[in-house]
Amino acid sequence: MKKHERAEKIVSILEREYKETPVPLDHNSPYTLLVAVLLSAQCTDERVNKVTPILFQKANTPEDMMRISYDEVYSIIKPCGLGPKKAKAIIQLSRILTENYNMVVPQNIDLLEELPGVGHKTASVVISQAFGIPSFPVDTHIHRLAQRWGLTNGKNVKQTELDLKRIFNQDKWNKLHLQIIFWGREFCSARSCWGIECEICQSCYPKRKRKFIHKKP
Repeated sequence: MKKHERAEKIVSILEREYKETPVPLDHNSPYTLLVAVLLSAQCTDERVNKVTPILFQKANTPEDMMRISYDEVYSIIKPCGLGPKKAKAIIQLSRILTENYNMVVPQNIDLLEELPGVGHKTASVVISQAFGIPSFPVDTHIHRLAQRWGLTNGKNVKQTELDLKRIFNQDKWNKLHLQIIFWGREFCSARSCWGIECEICQSCYPKRKRKFIHKKP
């Protein structure tokens, strides 16, 4: 089966399973989404969604956040892991947004990546989910599934992002990103399926019998 044929099968199955793709992280503005995505690094969305209501009750704008002490921010976000680094980044980026951007989160991925604690994947999520700008954020989970489904050679997440953008039409990127995440969590997780059990893996590689060996990102 050729790559474009696998891609068509994947889209068909994902569209059937996930017609709606709600944003997993609770937020009420581009700024609160930015903070939530930053907190989600090496942390589950479920845990982030338990922490952010407490944090955003204290401050849900950059100006309010920069006025909170580091210790207070850290004490709230500590359950998300990497607390010292994340607390420092949240306060610093809030100051930059307040002083340089009139408290408005920029809709430019390059400007977002200049903010403390904001990498390419976080910036991609924000422009995609907050502003609807076509993007294809790739984390280790999507990187793993793209390998299992034969959509990339698995060199690294950057290459996987480029490969997925070439394979799928731009108007599908934002929704597909979420659909793939949902599918991975429900049917094709890091410690299950292994490229041989779920419907997509079986559809893409019906003759595969052994567990798929992934390349690390």
